[in-house]
Amino acid sequence: MGREFSHIARRCERAVVTAYRELRDGGTADLAAFTACTTLYRIHHPESSVTEARRLVSEWIDHHVVQGMQTEAPGCDCD
Repeated sequence: MGREFSHIARRCERAVVTAYRELRDGGTADLAAFTACTTLYRIHHPESSVTEARRLVSEWIDHHVVQGMQTEAPGCDCD
């Protein structure tokens, strides 16, 4: 884990992926890390529903962490 994520343009996406990796590296269980990251996303985007936040966070974790992709992931329209 612990890779550089400067290629992630969206601040919320970068924050979520970084937080997830750091939580998991620190021994936090997967579900607890996912829940924390969903909360983090909603801090960036309070207009988002819990369902939408969970979908995006799961897509970002899958894209960047599970698959190890460095391309842009689908997501919100913010910078």
